[in-house]
Amino acid sequence: MVSEGAIVTAAMVTVQFLEMGGNTLIKAATNDGMSIYVFTFYSNLLALCFLLPSTLFYHRKRPPPPISTSIFCRMFLLSCLSTSVQILMNTGIRYSSPTLSSAMVDLVPAFTFILAVISRMENLNLKQHSSQAKIIGTIVSIAGALTVTLYKGIPLISDGFKNIKMGASDMYLTGHPEWILGAFLLATASFCLSVLFIVQTWIIRDYPEELVVTTICCSLVVILSAIVAFIAEGNSRVWILKPDKELLTIFYSAIFVVSMRSVVYAWAFRKKGPIYVAMFNPLGMVIALAMGLIFLGDNLYLGSMIGAAIIAIGFYAVMWAQAQEEHKTCQNNISTSSLAPLLSD
Repeated sequence: MVSEGAIVTAAMVTVQFLEMGGNTLIKAATNDGMSIYVFTFYSNLLALCFLLPSTLFYHRKRPPPPISTSIFCRMFLLSCLSTSVQILMNTGIRYSSPTLSSAMVDLVPAFTFILAVISRMENLNLKQHSSQAKIIGTIVSIAGALTVTLYKGIPLISDGFKNIKMGASDMYLTGHPEWILGAFLLATASFCLSVLFIVQTWIIRDYPEELVVTTICCSLVVILSAIVAFIAEGNSRVWILKPDKELLTIFYSAIFVVSMRSVVYAWAFRKKGPIYVAMFNPLGMVIALAMGLIFLGDNLYLGSMIGAAIIAIGFYAVMWAQAQEEHKTCQNNISTSSLAPLLSD
């Protein structure tokens, strides 16, 4: 019989593939002139059209528990964070690439780990090897993300491989202002995403209804993104959808990214916690490199490969630590349950 942990892992890996596919479509669509603000509004509006009937159908026989004022305020905060993350992330992808996006999102485990410790969702004992591995893995992940962002290196796969010029501008990315701006926006989005993980875990632990939380937050994001889009976009033509990459990207994002990812994340937060979910982001690095290479014609550089390898080391260090802590907790529960009959006698 398949274990619960394996099901959660498989769901998270699937979501990473779907999310990287969405990022690749967003990059292609924005290159053709798609407005990020209008895209955010339409994708969430369409997602709400899927989520609302699904939630009503799921709770047709069992109504969800009432939502307190405290829970609703947290949902509103979560919606503000979600709107900010989507706009910052998609704008950052527009100025850079899906590969850089996945690299900067690799900072999310580090940010999430720090915030989880501060908020006491994560216990840190420096005497334990698992805690030491988490700290080292977090630092290594940051180093890997910075390597991908700042170091370009020689092209390993490109059309101009035969005409390599080993100049300073070819080795580093500091000569590309748009790339640096994209990296800054993506880093900011990554921090906001980490805060979002903490807030969503806070909500789900007190109100464990993933579909209800996702649907309400999505409806609030629709309102917030509409306000931002009306303020940011003065051209009314950008609201007219055409049956091309833009419409395909909106449908894909609404179904697989906004709807499916949000529900899976909320479910995984309840089962495993924020750090476990955040540590799957480095997997997107490898997926984005492959998709960018195949579908967008991106060049594959030495810096990306080195950074990806460093990120992988940090990722597995934290995952090993997480597994050790779960194993120890399981052993303690078994010991406690075995002593219970003796104590009752």
